[in-house]
Amino acid sequence: MDGAAGPVDVVALGESMVAFLPTRPGRLADVPSFDRSIGGAESNVVCALAAAGHPARWVSRVGADGFGDHLVAAVGAYGVDVSAVRRDPERPTGVYFRTAGDRGTDAHEVAYYRAGSAASAMSPRGVDLAAARAGRVLHLSGITAALSGSCLDLLRELTAPRADRPLISFDVNHRPGLWGDGTDPRVLLDLARRADLVFVGEDEAQHAWGVTGGPAAIRALLPEPALLVVKEGAAGVTVFHHDTAHRDTAHRDTAPRDTALRDTAPRDTALHQPGLRVDVVATTGAGDAFAAGFLSATLRALPLRDRARHGHLWAAAALTTPGDLAAPPARDTTDRLTALSEDAWGRLRLGPGWTQAEQRAEEEVPTP
Repeated sequence: MDGAAGPVDVVALGESMVAFLPTRPGRLADVPSFDRSIGGAESNVVCALAAAGHPARWVSRVGADGFGDHLVAAVGAYGVDVSAVRRDPERPTGVYFRTAGDRGTDAHEVAYYRAGSAASAMSPRGVDLAAARAGRVLHLSGITAALSGSCLDLLRELTAPRADRPLISFDVNHRPGLWGDGTDPRVLLDLARRADLVFVGEDEAQHAWGVTGGPAAIRALLPEPALLVVKEGAAGVTVFHHDTAHRDTAHRDTAPRDTALRDTAPRDTALHQPGLRVDVVATTGAGDAFAAGFLSATLRALPLRDRARHGHLWAAAALTTPGDLAAPPARDTTDRLTALSEDAWGRLRLGPGWTQAEQRAEEEVPTP
C-alpha cells in the first residue's frame, strides 16, 4: 500500500538500469560476452549509504521483467528498502552496454537502451510520494529530469516548498546525451535553486548553463541552496554555506525540514577542501560516491570540512576499483583519515585495495 513505508535516513529517487560490462577490453562490436551488473546514480548513492549503516530507500519504476527482478534484488541486497519500487507491466527495464575502458577516454563506448523505459514513466501520480518524502534527506539528480516530461513534473513536485518537505539533496548530473530533444538543460538550474544541498561540477555548470569564472561565479548563479558543493576535479571542492542559526537540520531526529530555513538573510561562507592523490583505476561512480560520503557526514552533523573529506574518501574508494559501485571505507577508517592535519592530508596517497588494507590493519591491532 502506498505510503506504508516508514521513515529512513535517506531516500533516493531515480532510474537504475541493468548494466552489461565486457569480460575483456575491446570495441562493443568485438567483445564476445558481458557480465551483468547494475547502474544508476541515485541507487548508487543509497546502496553506498546502506552499506555504511544508514537506513535508506530507493524509489523508482522498473519493468515487470527479469531485468526488473534483478535490479530490485541487487539494490535490496545492499540493505536498501525497495518496497516503494513499482513494477510496470507495459514498459521494459532500461539496460546499457559499455566497454571496459574508462568513461573519461575517447575510446569509451556506451550504448543505452532506455527510451520508453518503465522509469521514464515516473510522474507525480506514478510513484509513492509519501514514501519518497519519508526520509530526513531526499536525494535527486538531474538525470531524472531529462528522462521525460512526466519525470520533470515529478521533480518539480518533490522540490516544491512545503512544510513537511525533507532536506532536498540535488546532484545536477548533467548528461548532455540525454538532452538531445531540444529540452533546455537550464531547467536543472531551476531545480537546483529549489534544493537545500546541491552538488555540481565546474564543467557541468559551464556546459549546461554557460557559467565560467569558477566556484564563486556558480554561487552567484545559485545563491538559494543553503549548501552548495562545487566540484573542481583534482583540485578538490568548494563548499558554500548559508551561515545562519537555522542551517544544518538534516541531523535532527525528525523527518521534516526546518520551516524557518529561509527566515533570515544568510551570511554566506566558503570552504575549499583539497582533494586526495589517488591512483585511479576508473572514474565511474566517483561522483555518486562523493555525494554519498558527504551525505553520510551531514547526517552525522559533522563540520563542513569533515563532510567534504568524507566525500573525497568515499570517492577514492570508487576511483580505486573498476566497477560502478564500490563499498565505502569503514567509518573508523574514514573518521581517522578525516582527522589528519592539513599537511598529512596533503601527503596522503591512496591506491587500489586501500580500504581492505586499512581494514586488515585495524583487525591486526592487538586488544589491550
